[in-house]
Amino acid sequence: MTDEVILDVRDLRTYFHTDAGVVKAVDGVTFKLNKGETLGIAGESGSGKSVTNLSIMDLVPNPPGKIEHGEVLFHGEDILKMTDRRKREIRGNKISMIFQDPMTSLNPFLRISTQMIETLQLHQHLNKSDAKAKAVEMLKAAGIPAAEQRIDDYPHQFSGGMRQRVMIAMGLSCNPEVLIADEPTSALDVTIQAQILDLMKDLTARLGTSVIIITHSLGVVAGMCNTVVIMYAGRIVERGMTEEIFKDPKHPYTVGLIKSVPRLDRRVEDRLFSIPGQPPNVIDLPPCCPFYPRCNKAKEICKKMYPPVHTWPSGHSTSCWLYEQEQAGSFTSEKAEKNETGGNE
Repeated sequence: MTDEVILDVRDLRTYFHTDAGVVKAVDGVTFKLNKGETLGIAGESGSGKSVTNLSIMDLVPNPPGKIEHGEVLFHGEDILKMTDRRKREIRGNKISMIFQDPMTSLNPFLRISTQMIETLQLHQHLNKSDAKAKAVEMLKAAGIPAAEQRIDDYPHQFSGGMRQRVMIAMGLSCNPEVLIADEPTSALDVTIQAQILDLMKDLTARLGTSVIIITHSLGVVAGMCNTVVIMYAGRIVERGMTEEIFKDPKHPYTVGLIKSVPRLDRRVEDRLFSIPGQPPNVIDLPPCCPFYPRCNKAKEICKKMYPPVHTWPSGHSTSCWLYEQEQAGSFTSEKAEKNETGGNE
């Protein structure tokens, strides 16, 4: 991993306008991806992980979705302001994506060869023969046995794990600089999950690809990622180096996620921790900390204002009032003064 920034996401806001109200699926997300880095984006379902990465590729369906604000700088060029032609040059070529659920990501009516060769001809400008040879080479690298014969099979002739290997081969066939993997091990059994993750780690390291992994599994984050971003209700609540996050989590939500992971050093009779309540409805959220109804350390200010970002010298940061004592104290004093004078909040 180097300090060269490949992808710079700044204040990204993606909203969905529905009859029930405005769904703020992504609400002010900012992060950077360096060359050779593997970044994990973790959180519960509905936290905004997948929409963030669809927004990076400018693939949010409009309507009802719309990228309201922000920049996605790829080598300093804003993807969101590119022409459609320029975006097509980047998608699948410079930035590639493995979509969630290998069972439905491939076109069931087309042979694997057709789906892989089309991408290589479009982006790498290869003739059909050379494109097929390159596709076979990638299938072999992804661990598909008898790749020369299997490349002409249809998706239904592959198991779930083999389909995911095909998706990885397709995603890396153009040697992208950035690979976005959305739940790359979903719908796969544990043994196959481990094989797929090892395969991704090996291939991306060999090709020098930067990776963004979207997952709800902190086990995947621990085994794959250099850095991690924790999302909740469309916002980043904590970020830092993976080792530091696991060793010393700061946000109560991150603490809850880590405590809910089964551990071999726990006694069998100990109950697995569960974060109480449910994720909030992100339609017209009030301007406060959305986690406070589920938080065992919530303060009065948490119900009134969204916390600012607190950053430590190591670069570890979180958005939580626990680390903004001065402002929280000021708020408490102000509230007490209003109560004494009969003022309304």
